[in-house]
Parts: sequence; structure tokens; C-alpha cells
Amino acid sequence: MAGSPTARRRRLSIELKKLREKSSLTCAQVGEALDWSGSKVNRMETGSGRVQPSDIDALCRFYGTTDELREFLRSLARQAKMRGWWQVHGTGVPEWFNIYIGLEQDATTFRQYQCELIPGLMQTEPYACELHKAGGHMAAEDIDRAVRVRMERQAMLARPDAPDAWFIVSEGALRHVIGDRGVMRAQLERVLETAGLPAVTLQVLPFDSGTCPVTGSFTMLGFPAPEDPDIVYRDGITDAVYLEGEHHVREYTRAFDGLRAAALSPQRSAGLIESIVKEYAK
Repeated sequence: MAGSPTARRRRLSIELKKLREKSSLTCAQVGEALDWSGSKVNRMETGSGRVQPSDIDALCRFYGTTDELREFLRSLARQAKMRGWWQVHGTGVPEWFNIYIGLEQDATTFRQYQCELIPGLMQTEPYACELHKAGGHMAAEDIDRAVRVRMERQAMLARPDAPDAWFIVSEGALRHVIGDRGVMRAQLERVLETAGLPAVTLQVLPFDSGTCPVTGSFTMLGFPAPEDPDIVYRDGITDAVYLEGEHHVREYTRAFDGLRAAALSPQRSAGLIESIVKEYAK
């Protein structure tokens, strides 16, 4: 079973939806039978509402599950209420991003394409701080919290059980000066350092790579249990989109494979980054 509260909440939602669909019932029908609203059942199945152990008992009696499954679901419901380490930073991490961090912590495969910025898991503190300041809407203490969370997240790439992480970064992200040339030199040196970790693969998509099959940055997360489907994540300024359907995952996987084929090899990518580092040193 996945470890973070977010992953447990997601797994609980998946299991509850499977039970209902196996019974060939709608959310409204289940809600009516239990004297609930159909929207309450829907919130349980989408992870947007709290699920109490008493709710699990009522659903399991209605669906006629085994005692073992009921206890498993009760355990998921209890553990989903726990707080992740990143949530202690409060307003430094928006709610929609809390969800992503919880999923990221339990991923076993990580695929990310960045077309404008250095990936967050490779950023230095000065680079990340400049990005958050540019938004102009965060208080100084919230910026400090947000940067601290970003730095702590990076530890996942060096864990003994680190996810298989593959990054593709546009050449434009390497040449887009954030802060000043000194910040960028140190930032690209960090990129090279991170790319040297055993679990990390890095490719650069050069300017002359031709037409690419995507129109923006995205991340794909894979999980160890077959019950936990892969997720495609795309974020914006105020919210994020999570795509779980087979069609979405298949098409983004195809796009990522196309980017890998168009990008430079890891060795040539490192060479290009090293040459840009020298340019920033002048």
C-alpha cells in the first residue's frame, strides 16, 4: 500500500468506486439506499470529501464485502486523515499542489518534460526563490516556506528506493536567465550534479530538434500497485489538472517517447549543459 496520506486517499477512492461499479449501481442509487445524497458518494469516490470509518462500515454492509476488505478500507480512511511532512509549511504550499506532492512521494516512475524552466527537483534555492518572487503575490515568509518544501522534495531522487526519474528539458530553459548569470551558472551545475544520480536520466531537447508533439510542460507519475493507475499532471498559476484515464496516459506516454527520440542523448546533453555553463562564466 502506498505510503503518503494523499496516496491512501486516492487508493480508498479507487476501491470504493470499484465496489459500486461491481454492483452496477449509480452514486444516486447508493446514496438513496443509505439515506445519503448521491453527491456524498461521488465525493468519496473522487477523493474530494472526508470518509469516516463509520461510512466505510455502512458501505461494506451494503455491498456485502468481507471483513478483511472492510478493515483494509477502514485503515485507508484513518490514514488518509494524516498530514504529510510538506503540509506543516501551511500557506507556502497551495492546496492543489499538496495533492501532487503526496502522489510524487509514492511514485516509482517519474517522467517530466519542462519547456520553460529548470525542473523543480533540480532547482537551487536562489533560482527557486527568484521564480516565486516573480509571481508578486506571495509574502516573503510564504516564499521561504515554498522554497524549503521544494528543497526537501529533492531528497527523493537520492533515496535508496528513488523513483526511476527521466527528465527532458528544453534548451530554452537552460538559456532563459532567471536572476542573473551567476544564479544560472550555479543552477546548471546543480542540474549536472542531479543528472549524475543513479536513478536520474536527463536529456536536453535542442533548439534544432524540429517539431515536437506537445504544447507545454507535463509530468507523468507511475505507482507500484496495479490498482493505482498512472497519472499525468499539468499545472498553472492557480490550479492543476490531473489526468488518469487510459487514453490520456497513453497519449502522453507517446508524446514523451517522441520527445526522448528527438532529444540529445544523456551524454550529449551533459556536454551541451557544460558548454552553456562556460558561457555563463564569461
